[in-house]
Amino acid sequence: MQFIDEVKIHVQSGHGGAGCVSFRREKFIPFGGPDGGDGGKGGDIIFTVDPNLSTLMDLRYRPHLKAGRGKNGMGKDRHGANGEDLTIPVPPGTIVKDAETGEILADLIEPGQTVILLKGGRGGQGNARFTTSTNRAPKFAQPGEDEEERWLRLELKLMADVGLLGFPNVGKSSFITKVSAARPKIADYPFTTIKPNLGVVPYKNYRSFVVADIPGIIEGASEGAGLGHRFLKHVERTNILLHLIDLSWIPDRDPIREYETLNRELALFSPELARKEQIAVINKIDLPVVRENLPPVMAWFQERGIKVFPISAATGEGIPPLLDEIARHLWGAAEEEW
Repeated sequence: MQFIDEVKIHVQSGHGGAGCVSFRREKFIPFGGPDGGDGGKGGDIIFTVDPNLSTLMDLRYRPHLKAGRGKNGMGKDRHGANGEDLTIPVPPGTIVKDAETGEILADLIEPGQTVILLKGGRGGQGNARFTTSTNRAPKFAQPGEDEEERWLRLELKLMADVGLLGFPNVGKSSFITKVSAARPKIADYPFTTIKPNLGVVPYKNYRSFVVADIPGIIEGASEGAGLGHRFLKHVERTNILLHLIDLSWIPDRDPIREYETLNRELALFSPELARKEQIAVINKIDLPVVRENLPPVMAWFQERGIKVFPISAATGEGIPPLLDEIARHLWGAAEEEW
C-alpha cells in the first residue's frame, strides 16, 4: 500500500432545505389554512479516527467531498428529510488544518474519536410556522441556510512509543525486523527505506510497544535534503528516541560527528523533538571492525551521561537489555518474564 501522509481536500457541508409555502385545500373548509412544512437540515462533515487505517491514501483520490443537501418542505405539514452526514475516516495521529491559514482545527489521536468539522445548513421554516392572530395566511417561508465549505490540509503523524533515528544504512530496518513482525526493505545501499514503517514489539508479560522506523536522515535534512525531512514529524509523538550508530565505516565516516549532526538537524526541525530522551545504540557489533572501535566511542557517550547500548540487529546480541531500558522508560520498570 502506498504511504500518503499529507493531502489537501475541499469539504462542503449540506445546504439546508427550503421551507414550503402551501395552503390546505379541503372540502367544506372554505378558507383553508397554511400547511407548508419545514426544510431538512443539511448534512455535517464529520471526521472519525479509524484504527484500521495507516495512511491518507484514500483521500488522495477524493479531493472534493460533499455532505447531503436537506430536502425542501412540502404541503400538508410534511417536513423535508435531513441531508446525509458525511463521515470521513482517518488514521490515528491525523492533524486537520485550514489550508489557507494553517490553523489546527482538530488533532485526531484516539481510536473512535469524532469531531464535527463543518455544520450543515439549518432547514428553513414553512409558512405554517408563521401563522399569527393577525396574519392567518402567511405567504412566505424561510430559505434553507447556506452550507459551509473550506479547503483542508490533513497531515499524518504516526503514533508510536519509540522512534528510530540514524543516518542511512546504520541498520534501523534490520533492528525493527529483528524485534517485530515488520518487514521493511533491507539492502546495502542508502535510502532503502523510503517510507516510515511501524513495528509492534512484543515484550514480557504480554506487553508490547510500537516502534517507528523513518527514512535515514542526512545533514541538511531540516532544510529539505535527502528523504528524512519529510518524515521527521513522524517521531514527534514518540516517548523516546533510539539513535542508531554504525562504527563499521570508520575511518571514512566519523560516528560522533554524525551523531552530533543528526541532533543538530532535530533541533533545527523542532526544538521540542530535540529535547526528547535519547538512547544511543551502537549497531553491528558482530563485525570485528565495530568491536575494535567500540571502547573509545562507548567512553565518549558515557562521559557525557548518555545511555548507550551495543547491539547486533543481525544476531540479536545486546537487544534484551535495550528492550528492558525502553520498558523502564515507558512503564517505570522492566518486567520479569512469567
